[in-house]
Parts: sequence; C-alpha cells; structure tokens
Amino acid sequence: MDDALTVLRREFEATEGSFLLCLRGADLVWDRAAFSQLEQTMRTVCKQYEGRDDLPRWMAEGFYYVSHFVTEWTSHPNFPRPEPVQYYHDCLERLRDLADWFFHGWHAYQEPHVWRDL
Repeated sequence: MDDALTVLRREFEATEGSFLLCLRGADLVWDRAAFSQLEQTMRTVCKQYEGRDDLPRWMAEGFYYVSHFVTEWTSHPNFPRPEPVQYYHDCLERLRDLADWFFHGWHAYQEPHVWRDL
C-alpha cells in the first residue's frame, strides 16, 4: 500500500514524470503511459480505502482535482488530441468513476467488474 500511496502523492503533486505535469507543461502532452500509471494507482487506492470513513485530505483533494481539472484543461479547442475521441472520453469517464468510488466507498459497477485498460 505504501508504494501506491507514494506514487499517488507524486502524481497529485505533479512531480517529474507525472501525468499532470505532462498535461500542464508547455507542450500539452497527454502521455498514455503516465495516464495509465495514474489511473491504475487511483484504482489501487480506491480498493484499499473502499468503505473507510477516514480519508486523508491530500487524497480527497487529489481525487477531486484530477476528476475536474483534466476535463477542463483538455476541453480547450487547442489541446492536441492525437488519439481517437473515444479514448479521451473513456479516460475522463474513468477519472470521474474513480473519484466517485473513492468518495462513496464503492463503485457503481456490478461485480465481478473488470476494469479494462485504457
């Protein structure tokens, strides 16, 4: 769990190599590998914190921020989108789903649910 929390904190703080830093940087790059790491780490933490009432503030702020900021930032008409439109739609939906899961303590999908790779 500590590894996932360390990675999550680095992602939420937009440190070197993080998805958020690539996205917000001068080049406006949606890095697929960095997104996958962010998404998978968020999913791991959601599983670990499922049903808990004691959510650390930095995590809550990060889940909220990512689920809103990425959508707003990438909706700008000049944001480069080399991937098919459906890919970005699926990724943004996943971020919202993960934030919902984190805050509610459960996800909205019927088990057994397999989260497909994006």
